Amino acid sequence: MANPRWQQARDAAARITARVREIDRSPRMVDGVRRVRRALPGDSGFGDPLSAAGRDGAGTVARVAGVLFDEHPTASRELTLSGLQVWQSLLERAGGGAGDAEVTLVFTDIVGFSDWALRAGDEETLRLLRAVSSATEPHVRRHRGHVVKRLGDGMMAVFPAPQLAFDAVLDCLAGLEEVEVGGWTPRIRVGIHTGRPRALGGDYLGVDVNIAARLAERAGAGEILVSGAAMERLDRSRVEPRRKRSFRTRRVKGVPEGIEIYTATPR
Repeated sequence: MANPRWQQARDAAARITARVREIDRSPRMVDGVRRVRRALPGDSGFGDPLSAAGRDGAGTVARVAGVLFDEHPTASRELTLSGLQVWQSLLERAGGGAGDAEVTLVFTDIVGFSDWALRAGDEETLRLLRAVSSATEPHVRRHRGHVVKRLGDGMMAVFPAPQLAFDAVLDCLAGLEEVEVGGWTPRIRVGIHTGRPRALGGDYLGVDVNIAARLAERAGAGEILVSGAAMERLDRSRVEPRRKRSFRTRRVKGVPEGIEIYTATPR
């Protein structure tokens, strides 16, 4: 027979637990904590799949928190994410999250890839992409960059400085000269821009990303288009700039007017 006092204690504990869970799930409580989150430093949406995709500690803990909590909105989950939000903000200010740091963005893609891939077929296309990756990505890492993401036949990479990015691109171009698949040697076009994009999870967002991407789209085969912001930080004893007057930024979506564009070649 159960001890009456023990049973009473268990019943009391169960009532308290139920009440705490009820308060935790209260829409008013959840909304109140969310309002507090919006006033805290950092991304008030931190914890969603996009923002928690990063490789830093805050992103990792946020993914674990997403597994531990159920799908129902709770105040405790919002409180946990509030702490992680502030942590992530501090990491970015210290440079650990690269959120406010100046970086150089590089976009590349292979000129004529789509037409070639249609003729070559899936097996040859896969061989080419693997060969291109092997010929380029080690140079990115060697020059202190990292590949943010692969974009089919191209990539987005970030570097701590424009000269490192430019030197890496030159090595990538040289490496691709040795690549031949199905009788075809790929040639890439490149866009380089320096700015302060928004770091979100493992990706970067914002106008600076758009600028670098649009430069790559408008470059020719083997051409490196560089924004004025990146060019002014390059070593002119090693880089030959030529002003690109035909580039009309006002006609390019996502790119502000007045941006200076250069074709950059090694001296």
